[in-house]
Amino acid sequence: MSRIPPHIIDEIMQTARIEEVIGEFVNLKKSGSNLKGLSPFVDEKSPSFMVSPAKQIFKCFSSGKGGTVVSFLMEKEHFSYPEALKWLADKYGIQVPEDKPQTAEEMAAITERESLYIINEFAKEHFMHNMHEVAEGQNIGLSYFEERGFRADIIQKFQLGYCLNSGDDFTKAALAKGYKKEYLESVGLTRTKEERSFDFFRGRVMFPIHSISGRVLGFGGRTLITDNKKVAKYFNSPESIIYNKSEILYGLYFAKGDIVKYDNCFLCEGYTDVISMHQAGVANSVASSGTSLTKEQIRLIKRYTQNITILYDGDAAGIKASFRGIDLILEEGMNVKVVLFPDGDDPDSYSKKVSTTELMDFIKANTQDFVSFKTSLLLAEGNNDPLQKAQIIRDVVQSISLIPDQITRSVFTTEIAKVFGFDESIVINELNKLRKNQISKELDEPMIASNPSLTDTFTEPTPQATTATVVKHPYALEEYELIRVLVKYGVFAITTDHIDEHGLAHTVEVSVAELINHELAKDELTFQFPIFQEIYQQIIDGLIEKTLYKVSYWMRHQNQEIVQFITEIETDQYELSPQWLLKYSVDTNREIDKLKSTVMNVIYAFKKLRVMQRIEKIQKDLTDLGDDVTDEQFQDLLSEQIVLEKVKMLLAGKLNQTIIH
Repeated sequence: MSRIPPHIIDEIMQTARIEEVIGEFVNLKKSGSNLKGLSPFVDEKSPSFMVSPAKQIFKCFSSGKGGTVVSFLMEKEHFSYPEALKWLADKYGIQVPEDKPQTAEEMAAITERESLYIINEFAKEHFMHNMHEVAEGQNIGLSYFEERGFRADIIQKFQLGYCLNSGDDFTKAALAKGYKKEYLESVGLTRTKEERSFDFFRGRVMFPIHSISGRVLGFGGRTLITDNKKVAKYFNSPESIIYNKSEILYGLYFAKGDIVKYDNCFLCEGYTDVISMHQAGVANSVASSGTSLTKEQIRLIKRYTQNITILYDGDAAGIKASFRGIDLILEEGMNVKVVLFPDGDDPDSYSKKVSTTELMDFIKANTQDFVSFKTSLLLAEGNNDPLQKAQIIRDVVQSISLIPDQITRSVFTTEIAKVFGFDESIVINELNKLRKNQISKELDEPMIASNPSLTDTFTEPTPQATTATVVKHPYALEEYELIRVLVKYGVFAITTDHIDEHGLAHTVEVSVAELINHELAKDELTFQFPIFQEIYQQIIDGLIEKTLYKVSYWMRHQNQEIVQFITEIETDQYELSPQWLLKYSVDTNREIDKLKSTVMNVIYAFKKLRVMQRIEKIQKDLTDLGDDVTDEQFQDLLSEQIVLEKVKMLLAGKLNQTIIH
């Protein structure tokens, strides 16, 4: 990729809003002056992911990841640095100088992952072209979608297409474009049999499957042949390094904004259900694409809302098979409701029979909580058999037991007792037994007795206070503190005493960067940790050119390790309220208010560290030399150690002074 000019990078970074970009991936809510949400990098129950609109940085306290909007895209979408910048440029309408056409050699150098994305994008455009510009595609593919009642704008929105039935139309076009056959096979667009390559989706209408950011991960292809039962109705792309169907929800790219807006996600079964719901104006709709609902898919939805409404057609067998999905939703602590469409209808067909208002009225009138839904469905099959009824109660209580929140469990416990006309204590005992056994499994302990008496009580273990993991950093704390102060306050001016060539003391004003550089240079000290060395050398180079770097300079750095480190410096997990001073007259004693003593403190601590390291080295040298040490070596090393011990004491005294002040 060509190099993006620095002034364009500056424009991109100044224009992009981190809260807008990350808001497309994570449901963010106001938390003081910051925004907070569930981490997109790890599974967590309590949100630890922070975004600072003021500083234009993010920090995930669960995974330790952090940085700018560019860092986020590189981490989340696996973009390279230039790719992330170009993605932002496209989003905010910033013109980036065009790359020259890629040669075959350059194509070969692209990573496999990026190659697969590029091939899928080409395939999407090829299939769309086929359907709109080629006679076969217009007569078969486009006609099919129009007969299904899809408007032109919806067909365009979901980027629907058609793969010609000629056998190898797409494969030929892709190979002519320079794409590797092995990559075409990897994403499942091309198959090879007995030296003959052909299009896997030939003769099918095509549904591109998008990532949250809109990249094409794979395809669903529907056959239009209805008289051959041996032909599968739908083919999906095989799993690849960019497509894992258990972690993808069809339509989420188009639905995420409305899911956040309405704080609810409608979960359908298939592609056309989602498309029809969007066409009807219910755009907070997604589908699991025919797969059983997975935890990963549920957690995707959880980033945007706590509420899922499952839309079922009248197929009782299919509904029963989905009960496991409801249990998974409950386990995630989410709220799940259910809507059952009339017999013979699904979201696709019903939404086309009625107006948007009538559709929403039907959904509102027929929304049930999962207990009522599961109970009514199972009772309808129970035929008043007492044993079957007992099993139904156990099934429903089993689902309730998965709910993490105790209050929510209590509400459903009361409801189920009323439905079946039981004393609530019986249901509670069954629930407690199930909860005990679940916790026993989690703790890997023996199952607890399954016949507790009515007088048994059960208190759940309270969550332990989060204990910070002790991380062994590859750098000394004194190094970290010195580079932190240097980066954060390097451009600030402070006054210090200066002795001129005549021995006279003067008060002069210097930048923090100049002072620290002077103090380290006179003792020939530097940093040991590589990232710190790189930052410090750039600061020295800047001082030579009479340039001081603000924190914002480092946040635009191409080295993402530096960006990650700067984010750590800039991020506070807890924000001090200004009310401490304004309302309660409590001075929180900010670091900036005592900057000079802070700077001198970190300098003295750093120097003391280096002195102690040298003393340790001397002691090690004496030990290693043992009886081989000469008198001259012994005296030199001992004399140096004595001097260093005095310096250490002097620095310790200065440290105490700065701390007291």
